Amino acid sequence: MNPTTVADILRVITREPGRPRITWYGDDGERVELSGAVLENWVNKTVNLLVEEFDAEPGTRVLLDLPPHWRTLVWAFGVWRVGACLVTAGTEGDVVLTGEPSNHPDRAQLVAVAMPALARGFDGVLPSGAVDANRAVMTYGDQINWAPQPDPGAWALTDVTHEGLRGWAAPSTARDEGERVLWEPLAPGEPGVLDLLRCGLDTLARGGSLVALAPSTSLAMREDAARRTRLMDTERITTEWRSYR
Repeated sequence: MNPTTVADILRVITREPGRPRITWYGDDGERVELSGAVLENWVNKTVNLLVEEFDAEPGTRVLLDLPPHWRTLVWAFGVWRVGACLVTAGTEGDVVLTGEPSNHPDRAQLVAVAMPALARGFDGVLPSGAVDANRAVMTYGDQINWAPQPDPGAWALTDVTHEGLRGWAAPSTARDEGERVLWEPLAPGEPGVLDLLRCGLDTLARGGSLVALAPSTSLAMREDAARRTRLMDTERITTEWRSYR
């Protein structure tokens, strides 16, 4: 099987449901690990929210205003699972996913995402009508109730169709199946969230697992070679995504 859609990828990673698929090292030393089964549940909950709250479907444009983060991967996979299109800053969206709702005060269809690992809700004032993603998503089931099927020719990104999404994610250099892959920014702000999405899609489609670092954690490890070596050994990382850029 050559997985080409998010639905295909979810089937690949749940063949071994307990195996770690995303491991996130965030600010302040937080470490979050999602197995294949847990990642699928998060994506399914997100899909249910997008469909039931916003009627998300092929043609719906979802503005992604989130930093590189494991929650960003979950939301992106949910958007693509319903066949919708992710757009980035500077482009209008029908729905806005953001960690900074004050940046979008006039948006009626606003989803506020709190990034801390244990956040159960958004800590702050939300505009009227905004959805508190962390609270809302937990009210939805772990299995998809119903979701539209992606149209292969519809846009998944501004310039990439759903049919072309897998090719967009694949690096030009050959990679092995089942790798444990490290993703890290090479400099503050670079690479950005789209690079993380590329790495996540490609790694999981190959049956591998991803270790991703927040920018602050990546910077700290670049300044502490011993700490970075311990990470590589402890997490049994077999390759680094930057090798394939």
